[in-house]
Amino acid sequence: MISTAIRVARVGSAAELAAAALMLLGYPCLMLAALAPSVPAFAAAAAVTYLADHYLHRRGSYLVNRLSKVRAGLSIRFLIRQLLLVLLLARLSLSDNPLFYGAVGCFIAFYGLQAPHGALVTLIRNRRRLPVATRNVDLASRVRVPDAPPRRLLHRSAEKMLHLDLAAVVGVLVAAATDSAAAGFAGIAVTLVLGCGYALALMPYVRGRRVPSRPDAVLAAVDDWLREYRPETVLYFSGSKDSAYQVNMWLETMERLDTRPLIILRERVILQNLAPTTVPVVCVPGGVHLMNMDLSTVRVALYAANVGKNIHMLRVPTIKHVFIGHGDSDKLASVNPFSKVYDEVWTAGRAGRDRYALADVGVRDEDIVEVGRPQLAPIRTWQGVPDGRMPTVLYAPTWEGWDDNPGNTSILLAGENIVRHLVTADPPVRVLYKPHPFTGTRSAAAKAAHRRITALVGQAAAERAADPAFTDDAAARSAAQAELARIEARLTQLSGTTAAARGDEAEATREGMTDLARHQEIARLRAGRNDAYWRSVPSYEHRVVTGAEPRLYDCFNVSDAMVSDVSSVVSDFIASGKPYAVTDSAELGAEEFKRQNTAVRAAVILGNGAAELDGLLAAVRDPAADPLAGDREELKRYLLGPDEPRPIDQFNAAVADLARKARTRSLAQESHVAAGAVEEVEPEDAGQPAV
Repeated sequence: MISTAIRVARVGSAAELAAAALMLLGYPCLMLAALAPSVPAFAAAAAVTYLADHYLHRRGSYLVNRLSKVRAGLSIRFLIRQLLLVLLLARLSLSDNPLFYGAVGCFIAFYGLQAPHGALVTLIRNRRRLPVATRNVDLASRVRVPDAPPRRLLHRSAEKMLHLDLAAVVGVLVAAATDSAAAGFAGIAVTLVLGCGYALALMPYVRGRRVPSRPDAVLAAVDDWLREYRPETVLYFSGSKDSAYQVNMWLETMERLDTRPLIILRERVILQNLAPTTVPVVCVPGGVHLMNMDLSTVRVALYAANVGKNIHMLRVPTIKHVFIGHGDSDKLASVNPFSKVYDEVWTAGRAGRDRYALADVGVRDEDIVEVGRPQLAPIRTWQGVPDGRMPTVLYAPTWEGWDDNPGNTSILLAGENIVRHLVTADPPVRVLYKPHPFTGTRSAAAKAAHRRITALVGQAAAERAADPAFTDDAAARSAAQAELARIEARLTQLSGTTAAARGDEAEATREGMTDLARHQEIARLRAGRNDAYWRSVPSYEHRVVTGAEPRLYDCFNVSDAMVSDVSSVVSDFIASGKPYAVTDSAELGAEEFKRQNTAVRAAVILGNGAAELDGLLAAVRDPAADPLAGDREELKRYLLGPDEPRPIDQFNAAVADLARKARTRSLAQESHVAAGAVEEVEPEDAGQPAV
């Protein structure tokens, strides 16, 4: 019942649901208390509405956002409470009392202060929002970006301003209860003084040296920096907050390029979720600003996603444009017809080339280049299950996709069967469940299935924890937990020293130069955190793994086998050489499923009942008897390319080759333009005497 209410109300927990219910019920109680009239009852109901409202805002509740859409937003809720307080005074026969007029005047004046306060906050935020935001770009010496206003002034400013009425409300209630107007007028004075003081405190930040340079000066400074830095290879990305992983997977590759790299982002939310990097980053939300930017030295642009905003970069004729994608799979997205707008399409191995040939979407074979997958370097090759450790099976399904194709994800039809089969396996195995970040974002059924699977894993983990047959080295685990806490504390300390953590976006742009020593320390700590994380939990414990950490590749490395769907996850996992299974959720049949999906040709094919999982588990327990080991090695070369030369070397060679083509084309165009200019001049000069 409660879980259904939580889902319908779209709140995050039972506590959040309770707060929402208390807040919504509090206002009818306020009206009844005002009509009764009862000062104690009104005070109690008012306290409940204040506290519940504050709690929901701190949690960022979806319900609060919805209330504002139906004209019951924050300001209206405060106004209703104040009007009901005035009604209470009238019902107490205080309508002729100076306190009544003082309360009415206070609330009118207080609401009059909301307009200048809101205008000042908006003006400050707008003036501090630069037309571009950067990381690792030296703008501090070129433009003026003053310190951000204190966080206490701007963070949740509307809520803070409205809560200043608390002094007046409490004072008036005390005055009504004690028949002494002094307390009421004192509260009124406090509210008005604090309201005026809040507005006045914002005034210095809207003028003079506390305002950043004008947008045109900032854009000119970025162009100056670009002319000095002379970027050659750009990674371009646009997308939603949840798609940041698609650009993050390429950051390390960009850092290892032989040419001068630059990352161009189109959404500020992507910059906020960008992983740490030493590569210069420029976030340009405005299409016009991007198209006017000086990118004359760029020769190669890399695109990790097919999105509409790519057109703003694709229009630059001096650049060679390349689609590199954000994974390699047999999904239709991997052969999107939009790909033919690029000069080249880079795939990991021969499979990508063949995939485009079969799809026949207009991408020519000569425009496809096999470059390997440089970002797969962290994936370790399987050496069998370590002695003394229980085998670990990773279930990493993909999300439901944009349509209702039953082959998109195994979660809906097979997910519970897969997990149930694994958690009851004999001999036992450990299960890691790591769903796709988009799971449940479009389909309510997928979201519900995900919750059931999570509950199933949690229940199995609890049963195993209570079973004395499962034990581990508690002392080693405790030491690992202490080490993990130390690493987390240090990472938090290092993250707290960044400009992005201290101030706003403008301040982060001003001070966004990466400290190389700190960056390297963070990288070491994150590697250590991953190791400590897995040592801090029992090696037999079933776990649901969500969020950014541990990463998918970290889960690959601690697993001995994987169950997944047709997605790039399968292609990446093949790099490990470990056994894997793929679910034929559309029930095409094993042979047809393999014919349509290259990456499953060396997989154990599962039906929705997941009965075939025994074959996967047998291969894990006895690698010598694994019938698909040779097929996996052959498929790895086909999908991901050869191990030598290294993928990063292949990638750099492809960048250099395409840059040469871009330069050759530019020179040819310049020669053509020069020749045309000569032809225009010659007729006028014909027959003129030499000087």
